[in-house]
Amino acid sequence: MAATDFASEISALRSTLGTIRAVTDPEALRTRIAELSDQASSPDLWDDTDAAQKVTSALSHAQSDLERIETFEQRIEDLETLVEMATEEDDAETLADAEKELAVLRKDLGGLEVRTLLSGEYDQREAVVTIRAGAGGVDAADFAQMLLRMYLRWAERHGYPTAVLDTSYAEEAGLKSATFEIKVPYAFGNLSVEAGTHRLVRISPFDNQGRRQTSFAAVEVIPLIEQTDSVEIPENEIKVDVFRSSGPGGQSVNTTDSAVRMTHIPTGIVVSMQNEKSQIQNRAAALRVLQSRLLLQRQAEEAASKKAMAGDVKASWGDQMRSYVLQPYQMVKDLRTEHEVNNPSAVFDGEIDDFIEAGIRWRRGAGTQS
Repeated sequence: MAATDFASEISALRSTLGTIRAVTDPEALRTRIAELSDQASSPDLWDDTDAAQKVTSALSHAQSDLERIETFEQRIEDLETLVEMATEEDDAETLADAEKELAVLRKDLGGLEVRTLLSGEYDQREAVVTIRAGAGGVDAADFAQMLLRMYLRWAERHGYPTAVLDTSYAEEAGLKSATFEIKVPYAFGNLSVEAGTHRLVRISPFDNQGRRQTSFAAVEVIPLIEQTDSVEIPENEIKVDVFRSSGPGGQSVNTTDSAVRMTHIPTGIVVSMQNEKSQIQNRAAALRVLQSRLLLQRQAEEAASKKAMAGDVKASWGDQMRSYVLQPYQMVKDLRTEHEVNNPSAVFDGEIDDFIEAGIRWRRGAGTQS
């Protein structure tokens, strides 16, 4: 086994960090932190709770971004010192420690580098994710619930706040659909690569003959609307229905007609909200998600127009983007990036960072080729 060329590896790490610094601009981050700190120290900050939470959240993430870059600089210097000491003393054990730290640094720096690829118009936004059961009956509904847990666990692992906005339970088990928010900057940029059709292959726990079943679920990811986006929807284009919220098995969770179903008449887009405490809150949440979907639709129409002018470069195998196979073998494979792992249990427990990173890199590569 060839000895590691630490000088070359450390030089490559510094080059990658230099690229990250050029994109993230630490000086601009310091200026941003100073501005947000001034806003956060305002005595009337919490007069508007929503605005205050946005300021404090933005400040926290800006500080984390700056600290992350500065920490990497120190970690690279520490690695270089460790290698020098081990080489001078011909210490094999310390060199082995340096090898391990080099591997960890490569992985961590690669994750930070991915952030620099999130430069789309809405990538910095918070995200609204909707999961819908597809073909496959009760197995598909159960799969939809598995995916919901997977994404909520992913957010929990990172300390990202979430809010489930709507859940529609299937009759036997699982979910017909669920909508939730991930309230952190860059949530849309990261999770947008998760949008598409997901496929599950397993021995159905709902089949008394123990047959293998293939089921599908669709994942939709949209950026959360902001007031500055100005997606105006005339009142006469919206139909609003109210009904009582309900949980699994029809159990009432509300004794008033607080749930809201909002239909955008021109496009037929329907948004349901039932998890807030009042009709007013559900109506506001539904409008926000409807505006977000219309904003994304506008963007998609513009992209389709550009694609039509450029021509269809390549075909794809339907909309399916990832397979989760539990039987006859264990594997999760992304069909776009070819990234795969042999531990579906870990994936369903929220370990999807490598899939997200591979998806972001794949998207950037596909974009530069088109």
